[in-house]
Amino acid sequence: RKLIDISIPLQNDVAAAPPGYGPSIRYFDHKQTAEEVTKFFPGLTVEELPDREGWAIEWIKLSTHCGTHLDAPYHFASTMDRGKRAATIDEIPLEWCFNPAVKLDFRQFPDGYVATAKDVEAELKRIGHTLSPLEIVVVNTSAGSAYGQPDYVARGCGMGREATLYLTERGVRVTGTDGWSWDAP
Repeated sequence: RKLIDISIPLQNDVAAAPPGYGPSIRYFDHKQTAEEVTKFFPGLTVEELPDREGWAIEWIKLSTHCGTHLDAPYHFASTMDRGKRAATIDEIPLEWCFNPAVKLDFRQFPDGYVATAKDVEAELKRIGHTLSPLEIVVVNTSAGSAYGQPDYVARGCGMGREATLYLTERGVRVTGTDGWSWDAP
């Protein structure tokens, strides 16, 4: 088994979400936290800390849609499967995240294009692949090349209802995209 890390780090001031929805990270180095660290140990002084240093920490404010993440059904609606309570992130089987993956190359589609089931079928045929249940599908759109740029959120194609159902009807449970959303911008 080969694991491929496609995650991206959280960063301040990177155009990766609509204005106001990006992360806010405050960084504190070892010197800045030394006094605070002593509060955890009654009687300890900064002078007694190794090199007079505390801990390097970050205070982070973010939405669950920032950076590399997995959206649970609950993100989209309170119910699923004809009225059943939607699954939350802690209810998604971790095993779903450790399966073979296939990449669909949709970079040729214009920004805002809504991919169809026929588009998925055509790409699977082009790469000679048949989907298997629990296989992960990642969609490469033109958005990836714009990551961090002001127009990132408006870039790439999206996966329409028909394309999404095509995948789920074949047992796909985890998908990914290089765009800000699975939907078209």
